Amino acid sequence: MSADAPSILSPRVIIPFVLTGTIWGSTWFVITGQIDGVPAAWSVFYRFVLACPALFLVALFMKRRLKLTAPEHRLAVLVGLFQFSGNFLFVYNAELYVTSGIVAMMFALLMVPNAIFARIFIGEKVQGGFLLGSAVAIVGVSFLLWHEWQSNPDAGVIGGNVGLGIGLAMLGILAASVANVIQANPTGRAVPMVSLLAYAMLYGTVFDLGFAWVTAGPPPFPTSASYWGGIVYLALIGSVVTFPLHYNLVREIGAGRTAYNSILTISVAMLLSTLLEDYRWTALTMLGMALAVVGMVLALKARRQKAVQVQESAKLRH
Repeated sequence: MSADAPSILSPRVIIPFVLTGTIWGSTWFVITGQIDGVPAAWSVFYRFVLACPALFLVALFMKRRLKLTAPEHRLAVLVGLFQFSGNFLFVYNAELYVTSGIVAMMFALLMVPNAIFARIFIGEKVQGGFLLGSAVAIVGVSFLLWHEWQSNPDAGVIGGNVGLGIGLAMLGILAASVANVIQANPTGRAVPMVSLLAYAMLYGTVFDLGFAWVTAGPPPFPTSASYWGGIVYLALIGSVVTFPLHYNLVREIGAGRTAYNSILTISVAMLLSTLLEDYRWTALTMLGMALAVVGMVLALKARRQKAVQVQESAKLRH
């Protein structure tokens, strides 16, 4: 962030800040329409087969280099497998069992495994304030998950339970976190982020195609206009349009302050779950939401800018 960075309330900052947080918050609910009668694996593939060429066009428009070295391509393969395959496949399937807003709230804790993996693999230190804030946020999300579990009459039945959805969401979080950390190595830092993610999405899309065909059979072609509208929204609005807006914010106000729009994201996601998925608030869930937000604020305030940068590639995931 430059010394003459604009105020966060200036139009060139607040407009993209609100737009990105609101759009990403809405994508969690839109995903529910992609798994209604259509195998999740095929919906993931359709999303990225549309988003991938658009992301390459963004890289060209931004005049980023698209010629990668062999080590950079290998890194893109790994990021693609973890970020654009494992992460999304787990998330889409998790939403078969858990309210979309709750899955979004769980992903707000992505900063925790990010920090742990960054400490293990690249030696990045974690501050005490971050640990305290993360602990508070985890307690808050645990309250929300407990309510979700208790409100599901089939919680103990595999194949129709919240427990399975929570497990899938946690695997998605771990996959996204691995992708975030490995792209922050020296090889990843040498590649323009948009170029690395474009190739990672390409490799992930190829894997998604094979996985979908093996596990779900030949591709279905839904006739619903709302389904394909959701695909377009997730691919272009939820990924490609918001991507340059987000990274412009990082340049304008810094990665640390930009990371606060994750709070807006989960607020929008929970609002949509309340309005459209009949999510019922109780004293426990309201306390859980409050603790989660307060904990996130404490954790984000404690983080060094370098630590926050590890999260940046994850913003393309929803």
